[in-house]
Amino acid sequence: MASLTNKIKQKALELGFHQIGIARAEALSAESEHLAEWLESGLHGEMKWMERDPGKRADPRQLFPGAKSVISVALNYYTPHRHEVGSETGKISRYAWGDDYHDVMQAKLRELLEWIKTEMPEADAKVCCDIQPIMDKAWAVRAGLGWIGKHTNLITKEYGSWVFLGEILINLELDYDDLIEPDHCGSCTACLDACPTEAIIAPYLVDSKRCLSYATIELRAPQLPDEIVKNLDGWLYGCDVCQDVCPWNRFQKTTDEEKFEPRENNVTPKLDEILSLSHEEYVVRFRGSAIKRTKLSGLQRNAKALTEKVSENRDDDILE
Repeated sequence: MASLTNKIKQKALELGFHQIGIARAEALSAESEHLAEWLESGLHGEMKWMERDPGKRADPRQLFPGAKSVISVALNYYTPHRHEVGSETGKISRYAWGDDYHDVMQAKLRELLEWIKTEMPEADAKVCCDIQPIMDKAWAVRAGLGWIGKHTNLITKEYGSWVFLGEILINLELDYDDLIEPDHCGSCTACLDACPTEAIIAPYLVDSKRCLSYATIELRAPQLPDEIVKNLDGWLYGCDVCQDVCPWNRFQKTTDEEKFEPRENNVTPKLDEILSLSHEEYVVRFRGSAIKRTKLSGLQRNAKALTEKVSENRDDDILE
C-alpha cells in the first residue's frame, strides 16, 4: 500500500495542503483523559458542545465505524498584513480575515477524498474540519505534523502555529507516520507572559473563561465581563497575542491560498460601522466569513465595549 500512501500525500500537496501525515485510527487514551479533566474543571466555560460525544472524541472509530487510518492535513493561513492602530477601529484575529476556513478546508478535503476513491473505489471515509467531534490537534501530533505548544495551539516547524487542521477518516490501511515531533517549547514562557488576561493558567492549560478569543467569539452573554473589557486592547473578534509572541512564528510563511487574503475592511474595521450594521447588512458583509460565528449581537456587544472603554479613558485623561 506504500504507493497509494505516497500518491495520497503527493495529491494533498497538489491540492494546496501544506502538510500531511497519516496515523492509525485508534483510541486517544491519554489525550481524551486530559480533555475530560479540563472539562471537569469547567475551563471550557459555556462551550457545552465540547461535552457532547466523548466516545467519538476519544476514538475516531466511533465517529466513523470502519475507520482504519486518519489522514491529517495542515493548511497555512498566514498573511503579512497588520492591524491599524486607532481608538476608532477594532482588531480581527488573523484566522478570520479571509474566507471561512471551514469552507476552504472542506472543499480541499472532499476533493482529496474523491481522488482517493478513483484510485480505490472501495474506499469509504468521513471528512472532518473543526465541526465534527474529533481532536484535531491530537491527530496532527500523532501524524507528525507538529507539537502542541504551551498556548495549546499546534506548532509546526515549517509554518509556526498559523495553520488550520483537518482530517479524513478512511477505511483503508495505509502506511503510518511513526515519527512524532518532540515538544520544542523548552523553557520558553512567552505566551504565558504575554497573555493579557493570564488565561494560560499553566503551560498547556487554558482557562477559556479568561480568554479574549473565547469571550469575543463564543461567549453569548449580553455584556462582556469587566476583566475582559479592561484587557481588550482593541480586540473586536478573537485575539492573536499568544501566537504573535511565539518564537516559532519567526518561521511563518505567507500562504499561497488566495482565499485567506483579507477581505475589505476585515482586518481593522471601524467600530461605528459595526455598531450601525443592520441584520441584513451584517449577513451580506460577513457571508462566507468565520466572523459570522459570533453573530451580529455579539459583534456589536464587543464594539460597544471597545467604544465605551475609549470614552472612559478619554474622561480619565481630562480629569487628570
